[in-house]
Amino acid sequence: MNRDDATPAPDDLARTLSKAAKRGEKGPPPVHLWNPPFCGDLDIRIARNGQWFYLGSPIGRLPLVKLFASVIRKDGDKYFLVTPVEKIGITVEDAPFVAVDFTVAGAGADQTLTFHTNVGDDAEAGPDHPIRVARAETTGEPSPYVLIRRNLEALIDRKSYYRLVEAGTVETVDGARMFGVWSGGAFFPFCPASELGL
Repeated sequence: MNRDDATPAPDDLARTLSKAAKRGEKGPPPVHLWNPPFCGDLDIRIARNGQWFYLGSPIGRLPLVKLFASVIRKDGDKYFLVTPVEKIGITVEDAPFVAVDFTVAGAGADQTLTFHTNVGDDAEAGPDHPIRVARAETTGEPSPYVLIRRNLEALIDRKSYYRLVEAGTVETVDGARMFGVWSGGAFFPFCPASELGL
């Protein structure tokens, strides 16, 4: 949907966000505490690969993308950019972030996987930041995700998923042998071990 006269352009929104950030503390702004009025939808789209678009054109300024990414909120199934004074709807094709890499500390059941996103967030997978794998209904193709903050996930990119599979192991979960990975003291199953011939 095209913006109406009441909906700010990205640069106007960025100025508001910058002012809010200067008043706030370090870390992501507390968007879950803000309850501004809904100001309509803005033609901002986050593609499945993490690329941001405004009016169909890529947003090439990474600092601007990072600023916007810091104030994404998901309410129900919809995504918004939220400031202390306005709430604006945006389109997210899959997940708002992409996990482009991860680092490993420890090994086996004691390992911790720390994911790094395309917008500079880090999250240690574990009970507070679970990994899940969804399957496409028609093809069965896996789509792996990790929770980054609150109810916002990152799609784990293909190369990182292949690395996760290489680090995977088989564990018994509720009586079933499952293939998955350990992180932060939790085991995250990807699929039945039998699907992989294990």
